[in-house]
Amino acid sequence: MRLPLEDELRTPGLSLFKRIAKRSFDILLAVMILPIIAPISLVLVIFAKIFNGRGLFIQSRVGRYGELFNLYKICSMRQVEGYTTNITTDNDPRITAFGRIIRKTKLDEFPQILNVLKGDMSFVGPRPDVIEAYQDLKTDDAVLLCVRPGITGAASVAFKDEEEILASVDDPEEYNRNVVFPAKVKLNKDYINRQSLLLDFKIMALTVMKVFK
Repeated sequence: MRLPLEDELRTPGLSLFKRIAKRSFDILLAVMILPIIAPISLVLVIFAKIFNGRGLFIQSRVGRYGELFNLYKICSMRQVEGYTTNITTDNDPRITAFGRIIRKTKLDEFPQILNVLKGDMSFVGPRPDVIEAYQDLKTDDAVLLCVRPGITGAASVAFKDEEEILASVDDPEEYNRNVVFPAKVKLNKDYINRQSLLLDFKIMALTVMKVFK
């Protein structure tokens, strides 16, 4: 599948009403929590700079309609010679001690509220990935790229322990490509078919519960 999506594949993933309701909710919630998130993120950026050598991690990810955008995260990893893979496992030597804490608690995702305000992302939706992950995406799965990606989502909840799962297999890249990614595609398509604000609330609540658990 070519990215960005061809015009004939750029069909609305959600109805007009759901798109308006979802975007309105995103903006309202982002504006409400920004005064809380902003100072915490600033402190985390400073600590990340001290412990990881870099404060903010910016990476090109695939957004709506397959168009690329810059995703913001608190840096949780350092460069290690010989490691170039985009697949991260729980025993990845690139993850620092500070990085492990903010990854487990999802604090590294806080700067993505800026992506939500910019319209790159939603609070709930399929997690955005690097462009290489979508090279083998089937045409009938293009609906995944017709909605804004999310900070969390149905697949994120189901694969909360993804890094531990990948660390337990012999070939993490192959397992991710053949097992994890197809399962995420199925979960995200099901979410799009059933999307509602009530479902979004449920997914966000489950995300918080899993983090604290």
